[in-house]
Amino acid sequence: MPGLPHLRAMQAFEAVGRCGSVRRAAEELGVSSGAISQQVRRIEEHLGIALLERRGRQLELTSWGRVYHAELTKGFAQLAHAGEVLARARNSRGFVISSLTTVTNKWLGPRLFEWTAEHPGAPVRLVGTEIEPDLTRDNVDFRLYFDDAPPHGQYAELFTDRILPACAPALLQGRTLQRPEQIFEYPLLHIVWMDSFAAHQVPGWADWATHCGVAAPPARESAALTFALSSSAIDAAVSGRGFVLGQLAMIGEELASGRLVVPFDLRMPLSVPYGLAWDRASLEKPLGRALRDWLVAQGRRQAALCAG
Repeated sequence: MPGLPHLRAMQAFEAVGRCGSVRRAAEELGVSSGAISQQVRRIEEHLGIALLERRGRQLELTSWGRVYHAELTKGFAQLAHAGEVLARARNSRGFVISSLTTVTNKWLGPRLFEWTAEHPGAPVRLVGTEIEPDLTRDNVDFRLYFDDAPPHGQYAELFTDRILPACAPALLQGRTLQRPEQIFEYPLLHIVWMDSFAAHQVPGWADWATHCGVAAPPARESAALTFALSSSAIDAAVSGRGFVLGQLAMIGEELASGRLVVPFDLRMPLSVPYGLAWDRASLEKPLGRALRDWLVAQGRRQAALCAG
């Protein structure tokens, strides 16, 4: 069967089947009855089958016509839905931003108060998830991802974070550490991410020691506390539970407030950067490009802090 029938012909046949007569279909579509009949004949010739038959003065769908009409009805309903989705997206003044849970809680969330204060007419909903969304299907405007192979077509690299040892001041009890190895005399908090990030795990204490030329920590598994979320490990460190290898971007507020301190500023870069991906349609929303540019600027600012 050659190609796809003309859309106008499919529309005419769908209207006839739904309205029950050529006249009513013509009235609905705003054309003549002759034009409707011509379009129906056109699609019948294209398909090589009869779609309509007369029984007395009544016009009815053939068995093939009923099958084809049912599928056309679904198709036109989907087309209508597509228009509604687009209209809703373009008319919406709000945005959905998805990121990893720790990034949402520790980095992105605090910064977005600045955006919302300056743009009260463009509210933002944050979604913290380790599951990579489909930006179009899941109605997500922007996604902060952690990967060296960007999962989306529209993206910008933001920053490569650094890890370094941090703890609550109370944990040291006034003691001033003289050597980095002395950190290992305290409880160590470990971070092991979920399996989907197995290739890009946060380096552990032994990795950090090797990178910084520090003697490796002793194997004390009984004293080890392990967390699946970096934010949980950071919160445990703030509570004085031990040292955490905190990502510099994620412990910024804790360092600024003094809830965490860094006895030795020995930084180790992560293996992959953080980046920003976006749905192209989101840029058509009011302030969509402005929000994209603002997020990129925040990332570039963080890149300078991490490198410094």
